[in-house]
Amino acid sequence: MSAELASSFDPMLLARIQFAANISFHILFPSISIALGWVLVFFKWRYNRTQAEQWQRAYYFWVKVFALSFALGVVSGITMSFQFGTNWPGFMEKVGNIAGPLLAYEILTAFFLEATFLGIMLFGQKRVGNRLHTIATMLVAGGTTLSVFWIIALNSWMHTPVGFEMINGQAHATNWLQIIFNPSMPYRFTHMMLASGLTVAFLIAGISSYRYLRGARSDDVKIGIKTGVSLAAILIPLQILVGDLHGLNTLKHQPAKIAAMEGIWETQKGAPAILFAIPDQKERVNKAEVAIPNLASLYLTHDANGEIKGLNDFVGKHPPVAPVFFAFRIMVGVGLLMLAISWLASWYMWRAPAMPTFVSRALVAMSFSGWVALLAGWYTTEIGRQPYLVQGVLTIAEAAAKVPVPMLASSLIMYLTLYVFLIISYISVVFYLARKADSSASATISSTKASITSEG
Repeated sequence: MSAELASSFDPMLLARIQFAANISFHILFPSISIALGWVLVFFKWRYNRTQAEQWQRAYYFWVKVFALSFALGVVSGITMSFQFGTNWPGFMEKVGNIAGPLLAYEILTAFFLEATFLGIMLFGQKRVGNRLHTIATMLVAGGTTLSVFWIIALNSWMHTPVGFEMINGQAHATNWLQIIFNPSMPYRFTHMMLASGLTVAFLIAGISSYRYLRGARSDDVKIGIKTGVSLAAILIPLQILVGDLHGLNTLKHQPAKIAAMEGIWETQKGAPAILFAIPDQKERVNKAEVAIPNLASLYLTHDANGEIKGLNDFVGKHPPVAPVFFAFRIMVGVGLLMLAISWLASWYMWRAPAMPTFVSRALVAMSFSGWVALLAGWYTTEIGRQPYLVQGVLTIAEAAAKVPVPMLASSLIMYLTLYVFLIISYISVVFYLARKADSSASATISSTKASITSEG
């Protein structure tokens, strides 16, 4: 990169894009392994109770996807953690006394638990027996949930920091229970677990529908469709309810983020819900606005005339409006689409003799919709915290390192190229596993028929 071109880039912006790229790639895979672990426990439990082989076949297929997701999650997590020291040294320097122990707890309690029993879960059933194999599956699933607990505890504390005091410019813990169970932690943890459940529900329903459309009619395929659709239909209303509670909590602790999400510039009572607009941060207005009067106040304060603070009350201390505004609408839009498709599929699944082709195709198209909603929600909450890295304690500018622009730009290009390749490869492998499973089943059926014919 030439010196002239390099000088035209903002190093802090490049560092932020690089970290966003790393964390966006990383979160995709834990979002699958978290909930998929518990789905595998469910498959295992059903097999143990019924001894029906279709539950075992469903387990064997989806445990491969779990292993693939877990592996990519671990590798991308290591890459992401390096950037705390390389690009954001001010973070650990100022709040490392709190962030360090929480990250260590995640490794010591969750990651080691997962790593210890993962081998038994993947390869040990014929060696350790069914009971111990079931226990190993439960412990791995529990480890993924425990990992989320510690990571969300830290992330939530960064949004609603409590239980500490500043001594010589560094944060020191005064109450670890307050730090861990900070005001936004229960909402964020529940929201993340439900998001993971929805991601996996649509993945299972979509891939199983893909196999169904290819002619697979085995019981394990039908189990996958039924499990995925039922799980999605149950979880999406719960996610909407938790999202509402989370919004009330955010309004209390981060009103500037809510103002950016809603695109509200002036403090007002009876604030409208803006369905669409083009926020202009320079002129501090919305262009091409389409809004419903009083609706934002109704769902944010549960009072049609409730007061919502506007962005103009936080000049210089509110996030970039357009990214938060549009990310929030993408998340909500995908969520409503999930609600519609999961309930439609549920109706056909329980009332019709067979799933219509257009519904199956819709489920296939929604296979990775959980990723879209998850990333949109993640961008809403993380960009919505700016200009702070730790709300009211540490700004992004204070945490950033002075890394040369050419180094940031070259590493960013490398990361993006690698991540695009890996995501495409991951999706391709998942569909390949589906085709391979169907081919193996077809071969087994053909072999069985041939054997019966020859015996006859």
